[in-house]
Amino acid sequence: MIDENGFRSNIGIIVMNDNANLLWARRIGQNAWQFPQGGVHPGETAEEALYREMYEELGLRPEDVEIIGQTQEWLHYRIPDAYIRHDSRPLCIGQKQKWFLLRLKSDHSAVCLNRTDSPEFDAWRWVTYWYPVKHAIFFKRQVYKNALREFVPLVFAEETL
Repeated sequence: MIDENGFRSNIGIIVMNDNANLLWARRIGQNAWQFPQGGVHPGETAEEALYREMYEELGLRPEDVEIIGQTQEWLHYRIPDAYIRHDSRPLCIGQKQKWFLLRLKSDHSAVCLNRTDSPEFDAWRWVTYWYPVKHAIFFKRQVYKNALREFVPLVFAEETL
């Protein structure tokens, strides 16, 4: 779904373990690492899209995770002009994302990147909380930073801030 301003509705998935490390996944066949994310289908809520995308990309089911929080607002990023598909209609100039912070309740072995016929990732690892802000592709960094900042109070005890 692309809105009237050219932004595609999307959800972002941040899976956290009990040590506040985050699941960081590598795009299949590339050296591009990111948080899992995916589009919201027409008639689908953000939470429904979360569970669908989480299963498609990570092989996780709702019972494998607990939703800790979600961003209050949609966070936007623009796609650099070189990456825009100018011949597509409607034209998509970026993403508007609702981010979810999840705690993995199951063992990490529940993560399975090839449950579907078209996997998006070929590897994953745990990284420290702020690692993605410095290592994501440049045009996503501010959105990652904003989402992680919003989730800080849900992750870290006040005395550690």
